Amino acid sequence: MNAIRKIIHIDMDAFFAAIEQRDFPQYRNKPLIVGGAPNSRGVVATCSYEARQYGIHSAMPSAHAYRLCPQAIFVKPRFDAYQQASIAIRKIFAEYTDLFEPLSLDEAYLDVSNTSLHQGSATLIAKAIKAAIKQETQLIASAGVSYNKFLAKIASDINKPDGLYLITPEQGADFAEQLPVERFHGVGKATLMKMHSLGIKTGKDLKELPLEMLLHYFGKSGLHYYSISRGIDNRPVNNYRIRKSVGVEVTFQQDIKLKQDVITQLQKLLEKALSNVAEKQLVARTLTVKIKYHDFVQITRSRTLPYALTAVAPIRAILEDLLKNTDIGRRNVRLLGITLSSLENKSGQAHFRQMDLFGDC
Repeated sequence: MNAIRKIIHIDMDAFFAAIEQRDFPQYRNKPLIVGGAPNSRGVVATCSYEARQYGIHSAMPSAHAYRLCPQAIFVKPRFDAYQQASIAIRKIFAEYTDLFEPLSLDEAYLDVSNTSLHQGSATLIAKAIKAAIKQETQLIASAGVSYNKFLAKIASDINKPDGLYLITPEQGADFAEQLPVERFHGVGKATLMKMHSLGIKTGKDLKELPLEMLLHYFGKSGLHYYSISRGIDNRPVNNYRIRKSVGVEVTFQQDIKLKQDVITQLQKLLEKALSNVAEKQLVARTLTVKIKYHDFVQITRSRTLPYALTAVAPIRAILEDLLKNTDIGRRNVRLLGITLSSLENKSGQAHFRQMDLFGDC
């Protein structure tokens, strides 16, 4: 029989907002929103717990957040400060285990199955990590402890803020049965709608369906749902994650319409995306353009190339080609985005023909 794993999920509480309140005392104990200005088309990146009392949450339009709480303080993100705090937190993780998997700046999985620290107790390790983070950064973390990633992540959200919750192997299956299916890993909006149309609302509903039926309705994901509804999740904690894509986007204060303006903005975004990829010692071969029109209709266009994308200027022709069969020039554009994918390590892509930064357009 396989040994029971000990997984911790650490999730920082209101991370961006907490850093702002730490660094600027005038923001403390007040509704604080990090993100776009209230008179812009921006969105809330995160907000303090004081702001959450008004129903404000991440990804909400800033204008809506302002209507809910006109007295809220709006500040622009300071990503350098957030990155510095994240680095300090990851150094703390490394003191307890080499096997940790960052998911973003403010959360990570840790596998502490093989550590002897704190008598090998994952709960005591989580408590120690929370204390170390608070002492080192003056920030608060919540922790979930369980025998797999799925339940550890669920557990970290139970007693926020400053939470610590354990789901034991004996509790796992019953716990999964009680969860609404939207809390399950891998269930997005489309899958949720499909599950609800089939009468699947809880883990118990999901568990009652035979595997053959789940495979019929959900394809290969059916096996995942079959397992996770029983509290089973064998995904390992990966301490080296290859990033799948890098994306940047901009929402305009005023819609743009001219094709030339769209291409100019896309080239600026592409330059920024390429810089982000280069900083990570990676190269990309797939370019995706995202367009959101004034009426919120959204489209994407992609192109995978046989060589690495390492420049902006020569790609103008590709951008123009991707814009064919779109309504650019006829419909106003609210948002543009660029995503680079098919990423590979820079050292391993010598066989690709690189594009000259100053090549012909």
